[in-house]
Amino acid sequence: MRLNKYLAHAGVASRRESDRLIQKGTVQVNGKLIDDPAYEVSNKDQIMYDGQVLRLQEETVVYMLNKPKNVITTAKDTHGRKTVFDYVPQNIRLFSIGRLDKDTTGLILLTNDGKLANYLMHPRNRIPRYYEVEISSRLSDKEIAKIKKGVFIGDGEWGRGEVVNQVSKKGRSTVKILLHQGKKREVRRIFEFLGKKVYSLHRYQYGKLTLGNLQLGQWRGLSNAEINKLRK
Repeated sequence: MRLNKYLAHAGVASRRESDRLIQKGTVQVNGKLIDDPAYEVSNKDQIMYDGQVLRLQEETVVYMLNKPKNVITTAKDTHGRKTVFDYVPQNIRLFSIGRLDKDTTGLILLTNDGKLANYLMHPRNRIPRYYEVEISSRLSDKEIAKIKKGVFIGDGEWGRGEVVNQVSKKGRSTVKILLHQGKKREVRRIFEFLGKKVYSLHRYQYGKLTLGNLQLGQWRGLSNAEINKLRK
């Protein structure tokens, strides 16, 4: 098994993130520093990451969290801010499936299964993500068509989505939008480049999973059936 795959299966990070961690020199195999993600290892080898001996995770765990505002999506924070991992059990190593910025609320998934996370985050798999965003004024038909075709959002990137609903009241609109990729702050950047002020942003669905009655700050573990739905 390749070293990057081992890290992913041990719940350290996704395959792509494991490549970066290995290349940074954070992994040892049998006491020797290895910086090649393709290095072959077996169950007989002692593999250490960040000073801890790794073990392959046999059971996949996925938690769904309704993330509150001002909570960040990172394992550790040097400024002492609350993170998504503070809300769920910490008896196993977890990492997030994608990110939500600190001002965005809603559905985020945390897992120990690097392979599953890599599948869900990879752009080619086009996993749908649904957001509800409150903006200034109202989207015109032309702007809705532009979002579907693609909006330049800076840094050489284009943001694309499909507006599925829009309700306007007192100079503001609540827009429901579907995206198939997870570029950094993509929803906010789409509306900002269209000249719309974003008052709030909330993700309410990921793939076929919805928050249901889960309140802000609450979490629940996914059933095996739900995890299998994610894999499909």
